Amino acid sequence: MKLRKFTVGIALSLAFSAAVAQQVDYSVVSVQEETGTDFMKITSASDYVCLPQVNRRRTDIDWFSNRILAITGNGQAIAYLSFRNGLTNVFIKELTRQGSSIQRTNRSNVIDFSFSPDGKTLCFSENRGDNNQIFTTDATNGYTCRQITSGAMDYSPVYSPDMKRIFFSRLDSRGASIWSYDVANNFMSSYSTGINPCPVKDSSSIILSRVNSDGKGEIWKINYDTGTEECLVADAFKSFTTPSLSPDGRWIVFVGSSLITAPGIEYPNTDLYAIKTDGTALTQLTYHAADDLSPVWSHDGKYIYFISQRGDSNATANIWRMTFNY
Repeated sequence: MKLRKFTVGIALSLAFSAAVAQQVDYSVVSVQEETGTDFMKITSASDYVCLPQVNRRRTDIDWFSNRILAITGNGQAIAYLSFRNGLTNVFIKELTRQGSSIQRTNRSNVIDFSFSPDGKTLCFSENRGDNNQIFTTDATNGYTCRQITSGAMDYSPVYSPDMKRIFFSRLDSRGASIWSYDVANNFMSSYSTGINPCPVKDSSSIILSRVNSDGKGEIWKINYDTGTEECLVADAFKSFTTPSLSPDGRWIVFVGSSLITAPGIEYPNTDLYAIKTDGTALTQLTYHAADDLSPVWSHDGKYIYFISQRGDSNATANIWRMTFNY
């Protein structure tokens, strides 16, 4: 997965979807390798769920790795990006009852987002020409926003567990790095190379993605107080991004590349993987030909929500829920 500057973060390639339909079958909900895992579709075509941009070149693949799913503070709803009327915004859908999604931001081109640990604040990045800015807004009421970064390519904002910092990624001429914004003092700090920061509760550590010299994504754990760094997941032939830490802190779920091989077909796609935070028990969770992306955990750790075109012959993206049986 090669890092690139996306001026438009979320896209659906209809022409590509038509070509894919001739090669692989997206219409099935699950495949044999996923036996024992239950899948449930959460949204429908009328929710206009955005699919992260995926680029395929023969057997190579790269994808937009930002987080575009989040569980709300009470755990009863899921937030996602939706493209409607030429605008990309955050919408919220109840998980416990049926009904229409509710628009939560009123912007032009939201790229990614997350909720504060107390569920009261929504933090998001928005593309504006050559820059991405990070904003905060009330998670439930109104559209008033506070801008916290400017003049840079900033994305993937996420609060620290104590809510004293907002970690984010910044892309410039030197590459991608992890920064933080001190909420109380309005102060910025730079920590390490990488993208997709995921703070670890009750510690000074961050799980993140890092692109190596061969353009492959890896999953790392860094301690920003001691400077220690540990590579948790790396593979010479695969890329990994978008780590998400389980509520109990024992597991990391993330996106990884795969290659489907069959007579006459070599087709790259993205699947979900998991590993324990101590770097053991690496497990591939999904095997579908569709692209499984942007995983997040339910508050009880029993389920993983993600975006995928599975279960739809037209390769339309939806939010899915799968059981986590480990």
